[in-house]
Formats: sequence, structure tokens, C-alpha cells
Amino acid sequence: MDKKEFRVLIKYCYLTGKNTAEIKTWLDGEFLDTASGKSTIKDWYAKFRRSEMSTEDGERSGRSKEVVTDENI
Repeated sequence: MDKKEFRVLIKYCYLTGKNTAEIKTWLDGEFLDTASGKSTIKDWYAKFRRSEMSTEDGERSGRSKEVVTDENI
């Protein structure tokens, strides 16, 4: 599974009232080596508590992807 799908699962568990320990235990049991870490789950829970319900990455400052091309390298 990719990061986006794990974020959706974390959001689902948040909305159903599970805490971070419960979701970590469940993800570890279901997805073994690919599950999100405890700090990642806590970060996303904090965002959801602030009513930031998007599971997309936020924009970051810095160089855009369009700037780096094979011609520039």
C-alpha cells in the first residue's frame, strides 16, 4: 500500500473513534512491515483534530519539480 492509502485508513480509524495505539496495533497486524510508524499516525491524528481532513500532502516551499529537468542536470 502507498502512503495515501494508509492516510485514508488512519482517517477512517480517527472518525470511528479509535486511538493511536489501537490503530498502530491494527495496522501492524494487518500490514506487517509496510505499516505507518507511530509518530506518523500521531501527526495525522493531530491534523484531523485541527479539522484538516485532507489526506493529501501540503504544499512546501522550495524548488518545484519543473525546474529540475534532464537538460539542467
